[in-house]
Order: sequence, then C-alpha cells, then structure tokens
Amino acid sequence: MLRKILVIGAGKSTSYLLDYFLNKAEEENLFLTIGELNPKVISESIKSHPSCNVFKLDIFNDKERRKAIQESNIVVSMLPARFHIKVATDCVAFGKDLVTASYVSEELKTLDAEAKEKGIVLMNEIGVDPGIDHMSAMQIIDTIREKGGKILLFESFTGGLVAPESDNNLWNYKFTWNPRNVVLAGQGGAAKFIQEGTYKYIPYHKLFRRTEFLDIKGYGSFEGYANRDSLKYREAYGLQDALTLYRGTMRRVGFSKAWNMFVQLGMTDDSYTIENSEGMSYREYTNSFLPYSPTDSVELKLRHYLKIDQDDIMWGKLLELNIFDPDKTIRLKNATPAQILQQILEDSWTLADDDKDMIVMYHKFGYKMGNKKYQIDANMVVIGESSTHTAMAKTVGLPVAIATLLILNKKITATGVQIPIEKAIYEPILSELATYGIRFNEYEVPYFGYNPDLVVR
Repeated sequence: MLRKILVIGAGKSTSYLLDYFLNKAEEENLFLTIGELNPKVISESIKSHPSCNVFKLDIFNDKERRKAIQESNIVVSMLPARFHIKVATDCVAFGKDLVTASYVSEELKTLDAEAKEKGIVLMNEIGVDPGIDHMSAMQIIDTIREKGGKILLFESFTGGLVAPESDNNLWNYKFTWNPRNVVLAGQGGAAKFIQEGTYKYIPYHKLFRRTEFLDIKGYGSFEGYANRDSLKYREAYGLQDALTLYRGTMRRVGFSKAWNMFVQLGMTDDSYTIENSEGMSYREYTNSFLPYSPTDSVELKLRHYLKIDQDDIMWGKLLELNIFDPDKTIRLKNATPAQILQQILEDSWTLADDDKDMIVMYHKFGYKMGNKKYQIDANMVVIGESSTHTAMAKTVGLPVAIATLLILNKKITATGVQIPIEKAIYEPILSELATYGIRFNEYEVPYFGYNPDLVVR
C-alpha cells in the first residue's frame, strides 16, 4: 500500500526535500502530494514524476486543506510559521503526524496533550536553525555528560551567507532565505543571554553594535550578534547551571556595523506605513528619514546624520544599494519602511542563477571534568550547488525529509509536540545527514572561560 506524504508549500527551501522523497519513492513505497498556492514555482521534473501529484492549495480554503490532510499518512508544512497552526489543528483532528522546520509557537504547544492522546507527533524545529543546531549541540553535550563532564559554557551561531566564489558585493551578503525575516531580525524585544553568570540584555537599537568575532578554519573571520532569546533552550538542553548561554546569528565582519545605519535611520521599522509609497523614488524614500535643508543634498544630509566620511567603506556600501537613485521607484502601495527597504535590498542581494550560497554554524562548549576545564569548538560549512539547490534548502529540507521518513517507518516513536533534542531522534538524522556532506568538525582547544579575544563591544 502506498504511503502518502503531503507537503504543503513548495518555496525556496524545498528543492532537496522534494528530491529526497521522490528518490526514495520506489524503495519506500511513497507517493508525494504537493499543495502549493502557485504551482508554477514547482519544476517540471517534479510535476511529471510518476510518484507525485501537484495541486493548487489555498490554505485558507478549509475544505480543500482538510481533505488533503485527511487523505495523507503524514504532513510536512513548509508554510510561513504563522500558518502552521491551521495545519497542525487539522492533523490532530484527523490523527496525522506533522513535521515543520519552524519554532514551536505558543499556539502549537496547546495541542500537545491532544496529540499525545491521538498517538501522533508534531515535530518542529527540525531545519537548520532551529534544527541541525539543536541536534549537533545535544550530541556533543550528551557525550560530555556521559563521560562525567559538567557544561559551563555553550555558545552557538548560525549564518546563511553567500559562498566565497559568489561574494561580489561590499556587504559580503545575499539573501538565502526569507528577506523579510532578515530585515526584521532582532526586533520585538531586547536580546537576552547569560554570560559568565551575569544576565545580559541588548536593546534593538544597540544590537548590531554588540558583536562577537569568530574564525572558521578555511573560511576566515565572521561576526555574530545575539538572537532575541538565548535562554529559551536552557531547560530543553539541561543547561540551567551553565555560566554562559549565548545563541546568535553570523555575518561577515562589517555587516552589522553597516546594517546599523538602517536601524538608526528608521528604515527597518515595520509599525507604520508611508503614504503614497508606490512610485516614490529610492532617493525620495531615503530623504524622508532626513532633516529638511534648503541647500544640502540628500547625500550630504545622510553623511552628516550618520557621521560618515565620503571615503568610509560604509558610504560605499550605501552607494552600492542605489538608495540615492532618483529613477528607481518603489513598487509597493502604502508600504512600511521595512517593506520598502526589503524591495531595495532584493534588487541588489538576490542570488543570480550561477550564484552559490553557504551555511555556516559554530558551537563552543566549555566543560569541567574533575578539577580540569576543557573546551570544544565545532563548526559546519555547507556550500550550495546553485541558486535553486542552495545550502539553505539542503540544510533545511534534508533534516525535515529524513525525520518524516523515520516517523513513517516508526523509527521515531515520541508523541506530542517535539523538537529534536533526544538521542533517539538526533542520532539517526545526523548520521544520514553526514552522508550528504552535512557534518561538523570538532576541535579541542584550551579553556579560558569567556574568551577575551571575542570582545563584546
């Protein structure tokens, strides 16, 4: 009997996911159904596969959504995170397992008890970050504990970046995932973490000026800024006694300082709309954040406002984005500053057809064994193949796909709302990911507690 997998949403992160299911279709007796609002985004090679059916699905069409879920054995939701609850509610109602790559929401947590009663799993946070970060960290943490060690320090950073061979702009950055999430990163409250036993808080307007520096062998220097809440996994990871717990996002050195210009100007604000934004030039948009002057140019006003010299690399980065161009126009009606900034950045930072992206992940573990202290640094680098088969799609899609098949095959038997922090879940997934070149390099280094070379500015 065919086992039916329903994938809802087929965006940029699904290329490897769909390939995985179809490559396994014959040996695993799988049939893949893809529900997508815009089926045109799906390649002909997928659509024409004999073990696949593609149909148009509006997830707000309750009847169609529920029918598709009811007819499946397991559901994979690759929708934007805010829509998972619709799918999850139906999965619980019909007794279907669900897999997503997104963070567990408060709404989804309320389905835990009922999911356990139905004997189904709602597996979440099983992409790259969250996902591979959890699994790789817990593998090392559990190994240390099994040897009798006590974790004193844990730091973790992940970055979706452009690969070195495609890095051809002054920002050393191109979009490899949802651009809106990049523009709004860090908003919604102060970043919080614990460092050497002291709670630390960084408000949004200071977030991009408080960075750590990291080196990845063979790939050079990076910087990391704090995620909004590093403490949310303290209990899940069993790190209640750790002196340092810090999770963050990686960029190339200099990105955060440059991004801070947009923050200070107000261009990342998503709380109000700009009247008559459609047709406004990029130059007019930039000028709308600057003081009036009867004589000074927009360029001069901005340099004075941000205290930038014209030979400063920051100035070159702004010029590269064409934000002073009087001929380029905004295509959005009554848009927020953040939405307009996103359009401007997408014009410059979208991957070209022959571009490759890169995922970089870095963990640092400090621990005590007896009277001695030790440190392990671990890192992972994955380079994409093309602008469609990206490193982002690979590291998000493959863990989701592998977990889905493990659940179908009853190799993962946990029920309720889950994240992949248990050995029975992470070990087989990490083992299979390694066969696809997704693996960590580990290094033992001297333990110094908080590293004075990673200066928090």
